[in-house]
Amino acid sequence: MTEKVLLTGGAGYIGSHTAYCLLDAGYDVFVLDDLSNSSRETVPAGALFTLGDVGDEALVKALIVENDIGAVIHFAGSIVVPESVEFPHAYYLNNVVKSHSLIGACLQSGLRRFVFSSSAAVYGAPEQVPVAEGAPTLPINPYGHSKLMVEQMLRDVSATGAMDHVALRYFNVAGADSLGRAGQRGKNATHLIKVAAETSVGRRARITIFGDDYDTPDGTCVRDYIHVSDLSAAHLAALRYLEGGKDSTTLNCGYGRGYSVAEVLAAIERVTGRPLNKVVGPRRAGDPPMLVAATGRIRRELDWFPAHDDLDAIVESAVAWERKLADE
Repeated sequence: MTEKVLLTGGAGYIGSHTAYCLLDAGYDVFVLDDLSNSSRETVPAGALFTLGDVGDEALVKALIVENDIGAVIHFAGSIVVPESVEFPHAYYLNNVVKSHSLIGACLQSGLRRFVFSSSAAVYGAPEQVPVAEGAPTLPINPYGHSKLMVEQMLRDVSATGAMDHVALRYFNVAGADSLGRAGQRGKNATHLIKVAAETSVGRRARITIFGDDYDTPDGTCVRDYIHVSDLSAAHLAALRYLEGGKDSTTLNCGYGRGYSVAEVLAAIERVTGRPLNKVVGPRRAGDPPMLVAATGRIRRELDWFPAHDDLDAIVESAVAWERKLADE
């Protein structure tokens, strides 16, 4: 029997790519999204869409029971670090309180498999990089705290035997589907490669480098960038891991190498053959200097190996997507 999977926030950037990935793998996909930072058009034609709030426990329970859903992949949430510093209460409501309601609906429905979109922000500003899953979790912003709180809820629930889960700690996600079916459409995007690609095609006048005085080789922040299609494949692998009856686990999602903001912008210029209009601004609140993943565990436990581990290829796909949006 085909597994039926509910994607909360499935109309978003990562959710829509994962919807395509699961459909391609033969799963029945259901999407729940309030479209607050996404659009209906991003949902694949083969997925069943419901407009609604992930915090609506009765709605979620009905979706699971009436459609015989076997697993939930939870993408829905707020993701902008500086915004979380400015509006912490809103982030705890959207990311923690609503996740609590979702988990409650899953438990009441007898659902056994849950994949959670967590974040490298749970590590804060780690003293050692690459950072492994066993490193101290010391978030430096409300966004990171909110993700860690949900991780803890899931660990406690899994300890009772009621539900198994995989928490995937994303590093910096970028790029677009190679077939042009999906990409990042979110309003007021803050992701570096997205913003740089928008600038390269004339959709923004300039790009701001938020701080060039960090304790890094060139003074700009260093991040581990993972192509969204590889991240989608990690969700599929996590689902199959749980279907195999494996124990709950927490895994980093990255490539294990870091690129600075300056190196990423150089890649954009290299790929497009045009200079970017760059300005240096002050540091953003809540930004750690360096975040790079240790990736041995995800490769070992999920048998997952990236297919797009190349900065220029990531940048090329992002720019191609922005050109498509500009043409639209």
